[in-house]
This record gives sequence, structure tokens and C-alpha cells, in this order.
Amino acid sequence: MKTSSIARLLATVSCFSALAAAKPNIVLFVTDDQSPVAGCYGSPLIQTPHLDALAKDGTRFTRAYATTASCSASRSVILTGLHNHANGQYGHTHDHHKFETFPACAAVSLPLQLKSLGYRTAHIGKLHVAPEAVYRFDQYLSTAGGGHNTPKWVEACKPLFAEKTEQPFFLCFWTTDPHRSNDVESTAKEKLKPNRFGNPPKGEEYPGTPEVAYDPAALPVPAFLPDTPECRGELAQYYQSVTRTDKALGALVAALKEAGQYDNTMIVFTADHGMAFPGGKTTVYEAGLHVPFVVRAPGAKGGKANDAMISHADITPSLLDAAGGYDAAKRGPKALLEVAEPGVGENGGRKITRYHGRSWLGLLGKEHGEGWDELMASHTFHEIQMYYPMRAVRDRRYKLIWNLAAPLPYPFATDLWAASTWQAQFQKGEDAPYGKRTVGSYIHRPAFELFDLESDPAESVNLAADPARATLLESMKQRLKALQKETGDPWVTKWDYE
Repeated sequence: MKTSSIARLLATVSCFSALAAAKPNIVLFVTDDQSPVAGCYGSPLIQTPHLDALAKDGTRFTRAYATTASCSASRSVILTGLHNHANGQYGHTHDHHKFETFPACAAVSLPLQLKSLGYRTAHIGKLHVAPEAVYRFDQYLSTAGGGHNTPKWVEACKPLFAEKTEQPFFLCFWTTDPHRSNDVESTAKEKLKPNRFGNPPKGEEYPGTPEVAYDPAALPVPAFLPDTPECRGELAQYYQSVTRTDKALGALVAALKEAGQYDNTMIVFTADHGMAFPGGKTTVYEAGLHVPFVVRAPGAKGGKANDAMISHADITPSLLDAAGGYDAAKRGPKALLEVAEPGVGENGGRKITRYHGRSWLGLLGKEHGEGWDELMASHTFHEIQMYYPMRAVRDRRYKLIWNLAAPLPYPFATDLWAASTWQAQFQKGEDAPYGKRTVGSYIHRPAFELFDLESDPAESVNLAADPARATLLESMKQRLKALQKETGDPWVTKWDYE
């Protein structure tokens, strides 16, 4: 190694050693159902000035992915560093859905680990995981008076920033937008009205937060969606919600600067998964898993775009690394925590000692990372009635999806089934186009789907039955099976029966 290379390496190590020693404040900003639609991700129209500014001051990951496109399941991965098939959060936690993370995961839980390292922990907004014994925070800040007016939530965070103490803080700022809401825009001319995605009625705005409305006719339509008036109407509402959520990020950054906390605060911006449209959310297609991911950290060079393939399973080990509590050799926390409800008995879960993810701290300020070239996705439920396990492995070119419940029809989330984008095409019959697919091919899926993502980024041409791809198919099956075994996936047994 050249002397200059050694010097750069030592400088990088020194930078992040200092970062860990200083124990930076940490803000984990997670939006709800947001694809990487932003100016910094190449959108010429959608306004996200505050995320764009954060990217200029940090590292923008271009190949960041959720491991599952379902709310509770994904959030459990973010806060445990474990795939949801192993942590037990197989689907939604609220109401009759009733899924919960295994109590044994408390040993490695991010909020509990950071608390043990001296952090003040706080959460505001949507949590959507259980039990509290695994995901306990010191403070749960109120969103009262805010609702979908997310920028107003920042007022509740200011006392956390202003507290006079040597203890750093860890804040989860988790919005409820741009998730679909229970309202439709009644003024739309189409018979099937677009969902409002948390926006106020047309022509109105939330107090103190000007809205940015988009012209449906001028919007780009993602390739996986149908270019119809109904879809364009919903996209306009969706992008409006994205822009309002960006204002919340701007307000939060301004509050950190006002309190003199910005310089020593690591900010991670991402979404729980991709956009809430059929073909995105609740699938393991790219539109469901690809998410925005920007990290601003003290001491790390800004303005870089990194192409390492990272996932939500890497968040907990990375933030623990920034706090000085991660053991890279063990790929786990330096100290396992005592589990209040020991992982024994019928529902405790297996003992957890290591993460499925790893730390990306050393990638900050760089454009590439060697060895970050493969990801696994794992989905089992969304709502309780939606049993449709899917497992996937992807590299930089190919993706294999295993639909374990094929040939059952693909089950829909309640809000996605009702979406005007879907119903406008579904009501035309199974031969109607839906993006580069048909309605029928979206509902009825084969056991295996193999895609060449370079030539077919919309994942519309299944190569699994192509004799010329037989060797590739078998290789990817074996890679998927190995990852299932490595991550303790109970569904790995399905390779041997049924």
C-alpha cells in the first residue's frame, strides 16, 4: 500500500474514532411509504430542498433498500438489525393483526443499547412495533396539534435539544406521511377519486405550512404504474405529501442549528419502504424496497453519492458503531443486554447475539464500498389476512423472488385494493395493462421470478423459465437458501416439502 493510501486510511480511522469518542447526537428520520423521489435522487420536478441540502452535507446512498415493504415488519428491522422472519415481527402489530417481536431481541435493540451507552432516547410519531420491553424509549414526544402538519412536531423536540446535559440524545422522528390516508379528493373530475395522502382538501393548507401542489398532467409516471388519469391524480397527491414531509426535515435541521446541536448530530434520513401503490408497498419488487437514504455525520465529508448496496438491517449496527457500542468482529453489540423476559418458553424467541446487518460507518464520505453487493428481502404478512411469504435475493444485476404461496392469488392491503390507481385498471379485467404488466399477471404469480434489472428495471420479464438462464436460476436459489439459513428463517424448510 502506498504511503498516501495509508495516510488516507489512518485519517479516516481517526475521523470516525473521534466521532465515536464524542458520542454524537443521533436523529433517525423515517418517513412512511416514501420511494427515492427527490431532487437529490434526480427528480426534475418534485421539490425536496431540505433533503437535497442534507445530501450536500452528507452521503447519499443510491442503492439503499428496505428488507420488507410492510410497516411494522420493516420498522422492527430498523430497530433490531434483524430480518423480521427472525425477530418475530412477521406483520402488523396493531389491532387484530397482533404480531410482536420476540422478547429475546431486547438484548440487541437499538434504543435499549443506546440507552445503556448513556443516550437520552426519545421518539415522536409512528412507532408501530411491539412489545415495549424491546422498543422502550425514555420519552414519547407528543404530536398533539400537528397531525399531518408534520413540521409542527418539531416544537415538541426542542426541549430535548435544549436540555443542559453531557448526555447525547437519540431521537426517532417518524412521520405518518406520505402514507395513504382515509380521505379522498372529492373535487377530482374522475369517478374514482384520488387518495389525499394526508394532504388538506384542495386549496387549503395546514396552519403555518404552505402546500406545494403538483399538476397531474406534468408528472413523471414510474414504469411500474399505469399512465392513467386516476394514477396521475394519486401521484400528484402523493408528491405533495412528500414535499410537506420534506418541510419537517427542514424545520428539524433549523431547530438543531438554533440549539447549537447540529454540528455534533448524525442525521439519518430514510423511509420504512417504498410508495403505497400496487406494485410497490407489500411487494419485494424494486418499487417496494428501494428507499431514500442520506446520512449526515460529524467529521464525514459531504456531497458524496455512494453505490454500496445497504439495507435497513444495517441501521442498528451502524448507529451503535457511531455511539461506540459495536463490535465489528462479532458483528454484534459490545455487550448484550439482559432480557427482562428471558428468551425461553413458548414465545420468547431464540437467543440473539449478532446482527444480520453490519456497519456502514466507514462508507460515509466515499463513493463505493467493496463487498456491498448482495441483499436479501423477506416478506410474510402485511395485514393478518395477507399471508403470502416471499423471499428474494438480489445482486447488482439480477434478482430472484420465491413466492412460497404460489399459486394462491396475491393478497391486497385494504388501502391498496381501494386505490383508484388499481381499481381503474382492475375493473377493466385481467387483461388490462398495469404498468408493464397486466392486472392478471400481477395477481397470479409463479413460484419463481427472475429478473435482469439492467435490461428490465420494471421487473416485467420473468426469466425463470428461460432454459438459457437455468444455471443462473439454480445459483441464485442456492444463494437465497444460504441466506435463509444464515439468518434463521423458519421458512427455509419449505425447500424440502410442499
